[in-house]
Amino acid sequence: MSRFVPSRRLLGLQAGSLLLGASAARWLTEAQAQTRVQRPSTKTLRIAAGGMGSLYYLPLTAAERLGYFREEGLNVELLDFAGGALAMDALRNGDADVACGAFEQLLEQQALGFECRSLALMGRTPQMAVATSLRFWPRKALSSYRDIRIGVSSPGSSSQFFAKLWLIQEGLSPDAVEFVGLGGGVNALNAMRQGRVHALSHVDPLITLLEQNNEVRIMADTRTLKGSQDFFGGPMPGACLYAPRSFTERRGSETQALANAMVHALKWMQTAGPSDLARIIPMQYWLDDRGAYLSAFEKVRETLSPDGVMPGDGPATALGALARLRTSQVAPKVNLSLSYSNEWVRRAKQKFQL
Repeated sequence: MSRFVPSRRLLGLQAGSLLLGASAARWLTEAQAQTRVQRPSTKTLRIAAGGMGSLYYLPLTAAERLGYFREEGLNVELLDFAGGALAMDALRNGDADVACGAFEQLLEQQALGFECRSLALMGRTPQMAVATSLRFWPRKALSSYRDIRIGVSSPGSSSQFFAKLWLIQEGLSPDAVEFVGLGGGVNALNAMRQGRVHALSHVDPLITLLEQNNEVRIMADTRTLKGSQDFFGGPMPGACLYAPRSFTERRGSETQALANAMVHALKWMQTAGPSDLARIIPMQYWLDDRGAYLSAFEKVRETLSPDGVMPGDGPATALGALARLRTSQVAPKVNLSLSYSNEWVRRAKQKFQL
């Protein structure tokens, strides 16, 4: 019986094949590992916000209701708080993974040692207005009146920040008034109508509803690009989707997915009409007046970011506004370049051809 004896050349070929197979297997394993890292997590991602019923958070509502987060492979849970300061607290305490809120809060938090980055800008202005009650606002000089109460969403929120800036602009000390946290919606509406507060610093649709009923006088208004430019002296960023630095560094694929969903929603909103909004807006957000809501939307539409990009001089404007609230008029020491990045939205813009 003959026995097959492999030649030296054949043995070399077999060894080479084994090495090639091992290399291919190793390359495949590494590629699969990279794919797993890049794929968004299937676990629930908690997003904190402070008053989902307002137009301020409409891009977030749209992204969730239209299924854009789900399209990006994200399973999100929206946590609604009375105000943006409470949403930030939830993020700091680990009760939320990311949040939506006023950009200037990111600068304040960085100065305190908690670094967050804006992933996508939702509003090109704060969309805030100070409205005084025609029935309850004092007719004599405000400086001589000691019991003024101004309603805000929550203490420490962007609505209180805006009210303080307005008071300083009027030559008054913010310490001379009482700020009352009201949340939003019906509670804030009733507080104004019942005289529990003399004024509101708030966002739409609440302000427009009071305006259309001739119940208030507008004292300061950033619901238009011009109004915001006049008040702040430059482009003032409004609401943004943001995350702690640790999140963006460890969960890169989810960070990009979040930016994608938000940019997709902002693109949709550029052409959305009344029937489109009626399809996605929960009934309780209308405040029993669909007409006022739609009117408010048309007013603030121009302030919505078309693509999520942070303007280059926006962060400096926000820092300047923070300085105005300090006795020393000196801005907190922060690194503006660490407060945002446009890289995520640039990639999202390429995806959605913006």
